[in-house]
Amino acid sequence: MKQITTYANQRVLVLGLAKSGFNAAKLLKRLGAQVTVSDVQPLAQNTEAQELQQAGFTVVTGEQKPELLDAGYDLMVKNPGIPYDVPIVKRALDLKLPIITEMELASEVAEAELVAVTGSNGKTTTTTMIQKMLDHDRTAGHAVYAGNIGIPASQVAQQVTAEDTLVLEVSSFMLVGTTTFHPHIAVLTNIFSNHLDYHKTRANYVAAKMKITANQTPSDYFVVNFDNPEWRELSTQSKAQVVPFSRQNVTQDGAYEDQGILYFRGEAIMPADEVKVPGDHNIENALAAIAVAKIKGVSTGSIVAVLRAFGGVRHRTQFVLEADGRQYYNDSKATDMEATEMALKGFKAPVVLLAGGLDRGYTFEKMIPAFKDHVKAIVLFGETAKLLAETAKQAGIKTIKMTENPETGVPVAYELSAPGDIILLSPANASWDQYPNFEVRGDKFIKAVEKLTGKQEEV
Repeated sequence: MKQITTYANQRVLVLGLAKSGFNAAKLLKRLGAQVTVSDVQPLAQNTEAQELQQAGFTVVTGEQKPELLDAGYDLMVKNPGIPYDVPIVKRALDLKLPIITEMELASEVAEAELVAVTGSNGKTTTTTMIQKMLDHDRTAGHAVYAGNIGIPASQVAQQVTAEDTLVLEVSSFMLVGTTTFHPHIAVLTNIFSNHLDYHKTRANYVAAKMKITANQTPSDYFVVNFDNPEWRELSTQSKAQVVPFSRQNVTQDGAYEDQGILYFRGEAIMPADEVKVPGDHNIENALAAIAVAKIKGVSTGSIVAVLRAFGGVRHRTQFVLEADGRQYYNDSKATDMEATEMALKGFKAPVVLLAGGLDRGYTFEKMIPAFKDHVKAIVLFGETAKLLAETAKQAGIKTIKMTENPETGVPVAYELSAPGDIILLSPANASWDQYPNFEVRGDKFIKAVEKLTGKQEEV
């Protein structure tokens, strides 16, 4: 870890705990800061706050009132999920108190070279592909991932050395709170209109994403999806060397697909249909990862080995196992219609779909085309089961079954399937009507598949 003096004797307020705030607080104390931690969860139910308090931190729990800032601070380290329009953050802005996120701290102390990945979709899969490629057959150090992927960057940044590569998944929420963040390789997978409740305008959202390249220089690299004119135009804002990727073969300057083959600057890498994770969106993710790997000098053999073996990130169109000629996929992370549509479009074989979940008050007519083209039978559960059944009828799906939950739905789906079919959990809804989160829902589905087939999940 770099021994920086930036935060020595600084009075720092860490706003919001969870894993990122907890680790940011510990790092700041190690760097000599005077740290106060504020979290809305009461102390009695807040194990992270209790641990920090026992370690000598000043801890304030409960409502985060603007008056908390009267104590006088030099810096606020804000949990990325806390919006900028809550009263205490608005007052900090009025006071011109610097506000950063934990990602900024991590980047300042990490000795390892940084690769950072952002985008509206595909961040986690692309980050994982890159990490696996950079770590494959590596002779010195390791490639490790952290950040929005679920591992606090400030924790990992203290452990990596100059021989390592730190691959960071970076959200727009994290990027807003950066000023010096400087990855050697930055990746932009795509930009759509997400998180406008947080950023207020699309322009703000795009500006947040583009902070990933704001401090790059001509000795750095900016890997960008060129399949959209807006994203190509955004790449001109970067001072780094732009390395494009394109599934539509709009450029051959970087990584691209041409007639079913993946290339990098004229070198054939592998057939697209040998990429194990299904779907055009995963070809784009693979192309982005190929570009980064080639920049770093990874062999074509290592790239191919990773893409042939990588079955997907857990809960994101994750290949679980194959049994009796059926392939089982866990896409529990599909908590909206768009994600399920994307998953369905990734399969050429007939799909028996398990779907349903929390009723958020919308209907599912926009899914009719994807249902018509890909779904042979559907197994429904949760609060939206009846609404989805109506959509399935409109799509002409003749076999529609109701079940209690994804676990009870697995044997039902098997009975409706035939060898060569895909059995896919892709709920198109949040999990909170039946499960605490989508991870638990996906894990329960996997256990049910293992019980039915007598086989273990492939990892």
